[in-house]
Amino acid sequence: MGYEIPTPIQQQAMPAILEGRDIIGSAQTGTGKTAAFLLPVIQKIITSKKDHKTRALIIVPTRELAMQIDQQMEGFGYFTPVTSIAVYGGGDGALFAREKKALVEGTEVVVCTPGRMIAHLNNTYVNFDGLEYLILDEADRMLDMGFHEDIMKIIQYLPKKRQNLMFAATMPDENRSLARKVLHDPVEVSIAVSKPAEKVLQVAYPVYETQKLPLVIHLLKDRDLKSVIVFCSTKLSAKQLGRQLKREGLLAQDIHSDLDQKTREEIMLQFRNRKLNILVATDLIQGDRY
Repeated sequence: MGYEIPTPIQQQAMPAILEGRDIIGSAQTGTGKTAAFLLPVIQKIITSKKDHKTRALIIVPTRELAMQIDQQMEGFGYFTPVTSIAVYGGGDGALFAREKKALVEGTEVVVCTPGRMIAHLNNTYVNFDGLEYLILDEADRMLDMGFHEDIMKIIQYLPKKRQNLMFAATMPDENRSLARKVLHDPVEVSIAVSKPAEKVLQVAYPVYETQKLPLVIHLLKDRDLKSVIVFCSTKLSAKQLGRQLKREGLLAQDIHSDLDQKTREEIMLQFRNRKLNILVATDLIQGDRY
Protein backbone atom coordinates (compact mmCIF):
# COMPACT_ATOMS: atom_id res chain seq x y z
CA MET A 1 0.00 0.00 0.00
CA GLY A 2 3.02 2.28 0.07
CA TYR A 3 2.93 2.97 3.82
CA GLU A 4 6.37 3.34 5.40
CA ILE A 5 6.02 5.99 8.11
CA PRO A 6 2.75 6.51 10.03
CA THR A 7 1.14 9.94 9.89
CA PRO A 8 0.56 11.86 13.15
CA ILE A 9 -3.09 10.76 13.38
CA GLN A 10 -2.04 7.15 12.86
CA GLN A 11 0.73 7.39 15.46
CA GLN A 12 -1.63 8.75 18.10
CA ALA A 13 -4.89 6.94 17.33
CA MET A 14 -3.83 3.40 16.42
CA PRO A 15 -2.25 2.37 19.79
CA ALA A 16 -5.33 3.59 21.67
CA ILE A 17 -7.66 1.74 19.29
CA LEU A 18 -5.66 -1.47 19.70
CA GLU A 19 -5.94 -1.04 23.49
CA GLY A 20 -9.74 -0.94 23.14
CA ARG A 21 -10.16 2.76 24.01
CA ASP A 22 -12.85 4.97 22.52
CA ILE A 23 -11.46 7.75 20.32
CA ILE A 24 -12.56 11.26 19.45
CA GLY A 25 -10.26 12.42 16.66
CA SER A 26 -9.95 15.76 14.90
CA ALA A 27 -8.16 15.33 11.57
CA GLN A 28 -8.74 16.72 8.12
CA THR A 29 -8.91 14.86 4.83
CA GLY A 30 -5.46 13.84 3.62
CA THR A 31 -4.03 13.12 7.08
CA GLY A 32 -4.39 9.33 6.88
CA LYS A 33 -7.29 8.96 9.32
CA THR A 34 -9.03 6.22 7.30
CA ALA A 35 -6.05 3.91 7.70
CA ALA A 36 -5.80 5.05 11.33
CA PHE A 37 -9.07 3.29 12.14
CA LEU A 38 -9.25 0.59 9.44
CA LEU A 39 -5.89 -1.06 10.10
CA PRO A 40 -6.29 -1.62 13.86
CA VAL A 41 -9.91 -2.75 13.43
CA ILE A 42 -8.84 -5.29 10.78
CA GLN A 43 -6.06 -6.48 13.11
CA LYS A 44 -8.48 -6.92 16.02
CA ILE A 45 -11.02 -8.77 13.88
CA ILE A 46 -8.35 -11.18 12.58
CA THR A 47 -6.92 -11.97 16.01
CA SER A 48 -10.24 -12.43 17.83
CA LYS A 49 -11.25 -15.48 15.71
CA LYS A 50 -14.98 -15.08 16.28
CA ASP A 51 -17.92 -16.17 14.13
CA HIS A 52 -18.47 -14.62 10.71
CA LYS A 53 -20.76 -11.76 11.75
CA THR A 54 -20.86 -8.01 11.26
CA ARG A 55 -18.15 -6.82 13.62
CA ALA A 56 -17.65 -3.18 12.59
CA LEU A 57 -20.10 -0.52 11.41
CA ILE A 58 -18.71 2.62 9.78
CA ILE A 59 -21.26 5.42 9.28
CA VAL A 60 -20.39 8.17 6.77
CA PRO A 61 -22.30 11.13 5.28
CA THR A 62 -22.18 10.28 1.55
CA ARG A 63 -22.29 7.32 -0.81
CA GLU A 64 -19.05 8.44 -2.44
CA LEU A 65 -17.21 8.30 0.89
CA ALA A 66 -18.81 4.92 1.64
CA MET A 67 -17.48 3.54 -1.65
CA GLN A 68 -14.06 5.10 -1.08
CA ILE A 69 -13.65 3.59 2.40
CA ASP A 70 -14.91 0.20 1.18
CA GLN A 71 -12.31 0.24 -1.61
CA GLN A 72 -9.57 1.07 0.90
CA MET A 73 -10.90 -1.72 3.09
CA GLU A 74 -10.58 -4.14 0.17
CA GLY A 75 -6.99 -3.04 -0.35
CA PHE A 76 -5.97 -3.29 3.30
CA GLY A 77 -7.76 -6.60 3.80
CA TYR A 78 -6.86 -8.24 0.50
CA PHE A 79 -4.71 -10.96 2.08
CA THR A 80 -6.98 -11.41 5.10
CA PRO A 81 -10.30 -13.21 5.59
CA VAL A 82 -12.01 -9.95 6.55
CA THR A 83 -14.87 -8.98 4.21
CA SER A 84 -16.66 -5.66 3.74
CA ILE A 85 -19.52 -4.02 1.89
CA ALA A 86 -20.61 -0.45 1.17
CA VAL A 87 -24.31 0.15 1.89
CA TYR A 88 -25.74 3.28 0.26
CA GLY A 89 -28.81 4.43 -1.65
CA GLY A 90 -29.41 5.49 -5.21
CA GLY A 91 -29.03 2.07 -6.83
CA ASP A 92 -31.54 -0.42 -8.19
CA GLY A 93 -33.30 -3.35 -6.52
CA ALA A 94 -30.39 -5.68 -7.27
CA LEU A 95 -28.05 -3.48 -5.21
CA PHE A 96 -30.47 -3.46 -2.27
CA ALA A 97 -30.81 -7.26 -2.48
CA ARG A 98 -27.01 -7.67 -2.49
CA GLU A 99 -26.73 -5.45 0.57
CA LYS A 100 -29.49 -7.40 2.32
CA LYS A 101 -27.72 -10.71 1.61
CA ALA A 102 -24.46 -9.40 3.09
CA LEU A 103 -26.19 -8.04 6.19
CA VAL A 104 -28.13 -11.25 6.79
CA GLU A 105 -25.23 -13.65 6.20
CA GLY A 106 -22.68 -11.48 8.01
CA THR A 107 -19.98 -9.27 6.52
CA GLU A 108 -17.31 -8.25 9.04
CA VAL A 109 -17.14 -4.57 8.06
CA VAL A 110 -20.15 -2.55 6.87
CA VAL A 111 -19.65 1.00 5.57
CA CYS A 112 -22.98 2.79 5.29
CA THR A 113 -24.85 6.04 4.84
CA PRO A 114 -27.46 6.68 7.56
CA GLY A 115 -30.57 6.72 5.36
CA ARG A 116 -29.79 3.46 3.61
CA MET A 117 -28.94 1.63 6.82
CA ILE A 118 -32.22 2.73 8.40
CA ALA A 119 -34.06 1.38 5.33
CA HIS A 120 -32.48 -2.04 6.02
CA LEU A 121 -33.09 -1.83 9.78
CA ASN A 122 -36.77 -1.08 9.19
CA ASN A 123 -37.06 -4.47 7.45
CA THR A 124 -36.01 -6.28 10.69
CA TYR A 125 -33.52 -8.75 9.17
CA VAL A 126 -30.33 -6.92 10.22
CA ASN A 127 -28.52 -8.58 13.13
CA PHE A 128 -25.86 -6.56 14.93
CA ASP A 129 -25.55 -8.87 17.95
CA GLY A 130 -21.87 -9.54 17.20
CA LEU A 131 -20.94 -5.92 16.53
CA GLU A 132 -17.91 -4.65 18.46
CA TYR A 133 -16.84 -1.44 16.69
CA LEU A 134 -18.80 1.69 15.74
CA ILE A 135 -16.97 4.30 13.67
CA LEU A 136 -18.49 7.71 12.87
CA ASP A 137 -16.39 9.24 10.10
CA GLU A 138 -16.74 12.92 9.14
CA ALA A 139 -19.16 13.31 12.02
CA ASP A 140 -19.22 17.10 11.66
CA ARG A 141 -20.52 16.82 8.10
CA MET A 142 -23.15 14.29 9.14
CA LEU A 143 -24.46 16.66 11.80
CA ASP A 144 -24.39 19.60 9.37
CA MET A 145 -26.51 17.50 7.00
CA GLY A 146 -29.08 16.77 9.71
CA PHE A 147 -28.20 13.14 10.45
CA HIS A 148 -28.17 13.38 14.26
CA GLU A 149 -31.51 11.60 14.74
CA ASP A 150 -30.62 8.95 12.14
CA ILE A 151 -27.32 8.20 13.90
CA MET A 152 -29.03 7.87 17.28
CA LYS A 153 -31.69 5.61 15.76
CA ILE A 154 -29.05 3.28 14.30
CA ILE A 155 -27.21 3.16 17.62
CA GLN A 156 -30.37 1.83 19.30
CA TYR A 157 -29.90 -1.39 17.29
CA LEU A 158 -26.29 -1.89 18.41
CA PRO A 159 -24.93 -3.73 21.47
CA LYS A 160 -24.28 -1.34 24.36
CA LYS A 161 -20.85 -2.89 24.92
CA ARG A 162 -18.72 -1.82 21.95
CA GLN A 163 -15.73 0.33 21.03
CA ASN A 164 -16.63 3.73 19.57
CA LEU A 165 -14.43 5.79 17.25
CA MET A 166 -15.46 9.26 16.11
CA PHE A 167 -13.55 11.37 13.59
CA ALA A 168 -14.21 14.86 12.23
CA ALA A 169 -12.32 17.72 10.63
CA THR A 170 -13.71 20.17 13.19
CA MET A 171 -15.10 19.65 16.66
CA PRO A 172 -17.91 22.17 17.34
CA ASP A 173 -20.19 21.94 20.38
CA GLU A 174 -22.73 19.77 18.52
CA ASN A 175 -20.03 17.17 17.83
CA ARG A 176 -18.93 17.14 21.44
CA SER A 177 -22.55 16.72 22.52
CA LEU A 178 -22.86 13.67 20.26
CA ALA A 179 -19.54 12.33 21.57
CA ARG A 180 -20.81 12.55 25.16
CA LYS A 181 -23.86 10.47 24.22
CA VAL A 182 -21.98 7.81 22.24
CA LEU A 183 -18.40 7.55 23.53
CA HIS A 184 -17.14 6.28 26.88
CA ASP A 185 -14.08 7.93 28.46
CA PRO A 186 -12.54 8.67 25.03
CA VAL A 187 -8.94 9.43 24.19
CA GLU A 188 -8.86 12.76 22.36
CA VAL A 189 -6.56 13.14 19.36
CA SER A 190 -6.29 16.48 17.57
CA ILE A 191 -4.13 16.92 14.47
CA ALA A 192 -3.68 20.48 13.13
CA VAL A 193 -7.41 21.13 12.86
CA SER A 194 -6.95 24.78 11.98
CA LYS A 195 -4.44 24.14 9.21
CA PRO A 196 -4.79 22.69 5.71
CA ALA A 197 -3.57 19.15 5.14
CA GLU A 198 0.20 18.90 4.82
CA LYS A 199 1.57 19.78 1.35
CA VAL A 200 -1.75 21.43 0.34
CA LEU A 201 -1.30 24.97 -1.03
CA GLN A 202 -4.28 27.30 -0.56
CA VAL A 203 -4.51 30.29 -2.92
CA ALA A 204 -7.32 32.75 -3.71
CA TYR A 205 -7.63 34.59 -7.05
CA PRO A 206 -9.98 37.62 -7.00
CA VAL A 207 -11.20 37.85 -10.62
CA TYR A 208 -14.16 39.10 -12.64
CA GLU A 209 -16.71 36.58 -13.90
CA THR A 210 -15.36 36.74 -17.46
CA GLN A 211 -11.85 35.92 -16.21
CA LYS A 212 -12.74 32.69 -14.41
CA LEU A 213 -12.65 30.34 -17.40
CA PRO A 214 -9.33 31.61 -18.83
CA LEU A 215 -7.81 31.42 -15.33
CA VAL A 216 -8.95 27.83 -14.77
CA ILE A 217 -7.59 26.78 -18.17
CA HIS A 218 -4.30 28.56 -17.41
CA LEU A 219 -3.99 26.77 -14.06
CA LEU A 220 -4.77 23.33 -15.49
CA LYS A 221 -3.27 23.24 -18.98
CA ASP A 222 0.26 22.02 -19.73
CA ARG A 223 0.90 20.97 -16.13
CA ASP A 224 1.60 17.54 -14.71
CA LEU A 225 -1.49 17.41 -12.50
CA LYS A 226 -2.61 13.86 -11.80
CA SER A 227 -5.90 14.42 -9.94
CA VAL A 228 -7.86 17.67 -9.83
CA ILE A 229 -11.41 18.43 -8.62
CA VAL A 230 -12.98 21.72 -9.73
CA PHE A 231 -16.11 22.61 -7.76
CA CYS A 232 -18.84 24.66 -9.44
CA SER A 233 -21.86 26.29 -7.80
CA THR A 234 -24.42 25.04 -10.34
CA LYS A 235 -25.02 22.10 -12.68
CA LEU A 236 -25.01 24.44 -15.66
CA SER A 237 -21.60 25.90 -14.82
CA ALA A 238 -20.19 22.38 -14.25
CA LYS A 239 -21.45 21.26 -17.67
CA GLN A 240 -20.10 24.35 -19.42
CA LEU A 241 -16.68 24.14 -17.77
CA GLY A 242 -16.46 20.40 -18.45
CA ARG A 243 -17.16 20.94 -22.15
CA GLN A 244 -14.63 23.77 -22.40
CA LEU A 245 -11.86 21.79 -20.71
CA LYS A 246 -12.46 18.88 -23.10
CA ARG A 247 -12.15 21.31 -26.05
CA GLU A 248 -8.78 22.32 -24.63
CA GLY A 249 -7.66 18.68 -24.85
CA LEU A 250 -7.81 17.98 -21.12
CA LEU A 251 -9.00 14.67 -19.65
CA ALA A 252 -11.97 16.20 -17.86
CA GLN A 253 -15.52 15.13 -17.04
CA ASP A 254 -18.38 16.93 -15.35
CA ILE A 255 -20.42 15.19 -12.62
CA HIS A 256 -23.74 16.43 -11.23
CA SER A 257 -27.25 15.30 -10.30
CA ASP A 258 -28.49 15.29 -13.92
CA LEU A 259 -26.46 12.09 -14.38
CA ASP A 260 -27.87 8.81 -13.11
CA GLN A 261 -26.18 6.94 -10.25
CA LYS A 262 -24.55 4.31 -12.48
CA THR A 263 -22.98 6.99 -14.70
CA ARG A 264 -21.71 8.92 -11.66
CA GLU A 265 -20.13 5.78 -10.22
CA GLU A 266 -18.42 5.04 -13.56
CA ILE A 267 -17.03 8.59 -13.68
CA MET A 268 -15.74 8.36 -10.09
CA LEU A 269 -14.11 5.01 -10.87
CA GLN A 270 -12.37 6.49 -13.94
CA PHE A 271 -11.16 9.40 -11.82
CA ARG A 272 -9.76 7.11 -9.11
CA ASN A 273 -8.08 4.96 -11.76
CA ARG A 274 -6.47 8.09 -13.27
CA LYS A 275 -8.29 7.65 -16.60
CA LEU A 276 -9.62 11.14 -15.91
CA ASN A 277 -7.34 13.87 -14.59
CA ILE A 278 -9.97 16.49 -13.88
CA LEU A 279 -13.37 16.17 -12.26
CA VAL A 280 -15.70 19.17 -12.62
CA ALA A 281 -18.32 18.76 -9.93
CA THR A 282 -21.12 20.34 -8.00
CA ASP A 283 -21.24 19.71 -4.27
CA LEU A 284 -23.05 16.45 -5.10
CA ILE A 285 -19.88 14.44 -4.46
CA GLN A 286 -19.54 15.78 -0.92
CA GLY A 287 -23.10 16.40 0.16
CA ASP A 288 -25.34 13.61 -1.16
CA ARG A 289 -27.58 12.51 1.74
CA TYR A 290 -28.00 8.88 0.69
